[in-house]
Amino acid sequence: MDDMVASAMQKWPNVPNVYGWLRLDQRGAWRIRSKSGGFERIGNPAVCEFIGRNYAADAQGRWFFQNGPQRVFVALEYTPWVFRLADDAESLVAHNGGPSGPVISVLIDEAGALIVDSELGIGVVSDRDLSLLVDRLSAENPVLDGGEALMALAGSKEETPYRLFGRTVILKPVCRAAVPVLFGFNPDPKAPPGEPDC
Repeated sequence: MDDMVASAMQKWPNVPNVYGWLRLDQRGAWRIRSKSGGFERIGNPAVCEFIGRNYAADAQGRWFFQNGPQRVFVALEYTPWVFRLADDAESLVAHNGGPSGPVISVLIDEAGALIVDSELGIGVVSDRDLSLLVDRLSAENPVLDGGEALMALAGSKEETPYRLFGRTVILKPVCRAAVPVLFGFNPDPKAPPGEPDC
């Protein structure tokens, strides 16, 4: 967390929370509610970096951006983290630029999305990097044929060990709807009754 944010929290401790204004999409882009009620991508890199540095979760599994003294809760299109393959193809990087840390397991949902449980936390692999990660899995596991085995697992109930980034990880099938419950996060925080959205 930025020092100026921590300082603002101490100076103004009772600023109301904000709900329904910020989203994290499945590609790791921040989106803000527009005047029309839709959500538009935040294109300013400095703003995105500021949000990413001050992104955290509370004890109820609600993810938020600490904007100075104000907590802005984030609606998640899928998971709290969105991963891409690092430039060296030896690890994963989160949407905020931080390392995922070691991969614990990889899950595949019914649509073929890969969800990574890592030291950082649970995150979906951006669809832009999905084929790169599948290529990496195929390179380390010659039995895989261009991702076809992975897609077959999407409808399977089997758990299968694979090599990824030089480690053995378990690839497991998962139902997308079950991911928030399994990993303890709230994908769409709402204002408590009687409290405004902002």
